[in-house]
Amino acid sequence: MIEGLTPEGQLEQVGLQNDPRWQRLNGKEWICPSCCLSHRGLFDLVCGKPDCWPGPDDTADYVPNSFALTSGNFLSEDFCVLNDNCFVRCVLRLPIIGGEGISFGYGAWSTLSRKNFELYKSMFDVGEMTDLGAWFGWFSNRLEGYPDTLNLKCRLHPQNDRQRPLIELEPTDHPLAREQREGITFDRLLEIYALHGHDIRAALCD
Repeated sequence: MIEGLTPEGQLEQVGLQNDPRWQRLNGKEWICPSCCLSHRGLFDLVCGKPDCWPGPDDTADYVPNSFALTSGNFLSEDFCVLNDNCFVRCVLRLPIIGGEGISFGYGAWSTLSRKNFELYKSMFDVGEMTDLGAWFGWFSNRLEGYPDTLNLKCRLHPQNDRQRPLIELEPTDHPLAREQREGITFDRLLEIYALHGHDIRAALCD
């Protein structure tokens, strides 16, 4: 831990807004020393495909969503079918302790039954979906920094206006499920970023 920073576990008491690193994160643009890209503010992390889809995650060659009308294997930005297994892109949100409603998100994938998949894609362009769920699914990505997260049980909550469904993990003792229920500290968020190639801790202390 860098000397002089707020100790992990105390953010809930002092408030996230009082952490100078949070102020720096949301101030002027800064350069991530890991990816060399410019950032400002909180950003989510994205899994480009279900883990079972062949090929590297960061070079996914998406086809149009209209391919969901076919019966073959395909990967688009929002849908995936592989050997009759159906997947949809979702968002798993983790509350940030002391952030008063602020959360960090993983863009991740979950399975859906064929019946719910067909219903979801038929309503995708309509945008009125909050009355459709919740639907059972299996979490379909392995996330860095956790025990194996593949095939955790979850429920999908469809959202209106073409927003991606929210993932609610089964309330087990798995660390990811606990973090979804209890939240994560800002230090834990920075650790997650670092595990995914965005070690911005030094940049927030300049």
